[in-house]
Amino acid sequence: MRSVLAALLVLGCAASAEAADCTASAAPQVDWQRCYMDGRDFIGDDLKGARLRETSFQRSNLSRADLSRVDGYRARFISATMPSVRLDDGVFSEADFTKADLSGASLVRADLRRARFFHASLRKVDLSGARVQGADLLGADLSGATWVDGKKVCAEGSVGQCN
Repeated sequence: MRSVLAALLVLGCAASAEAADCTASAAPQVDWQRCYMDGRDFIGDDLKGARLRETSFQRSNLSRADLSRVDGYRARFISATMPSVRLDDGVFSEADFTKADLSGASLVRADLRRARFFHASLRKVDLSGARVQGADLLGADLSGATWVDGKKVCAEGSVGQCN
C-alpha cells in the first residue's frame, strides 16, 4: 500500500512540474510556476490570472503589465521595474519586491501578507483593501500611496510606514 501511495505522489509531483511551460509567451492564465524570467521585458503584457508561484522576475521590466488575479506566492521581483503595474486581487504573499520600483502601481485587494518591500518604491501606489499583515516595508517609500483603508494618503517622506 505504501509503495502505491508513494508512486501516486511521485506521479502527482511530475504532472505538476510538467504543467508549467517556461517557454510559453506572455498571455492571460499562463503557467510559469517556478520559472526564471530574470532580466526580461514584459512591458504592458496581459498576464491576468497567471500562475507565477515561486517564479523569478529579478531585474525584469513589467511596466504597465496587468498581473490582476495572479497567483504569485513567493515570487521574486527583486530590483524589477514595475511602474503602473496592476496587481489587483492577486496573491503575492511571501513575495519579494526588494528594491523594486512599483510607483503608481495598483495593488487593490492584493494579498501581500509577509511580502518583502525592502527599499522598494511604493510612491503613489493604491493599496486599497490590500492585506499587508507581516509585510516588510523597511525603507520602502510610501509617499502619496493610498493606504489599505482606501482613504488615507501617505504623506510625502513616508518611509517604512504610512504617515
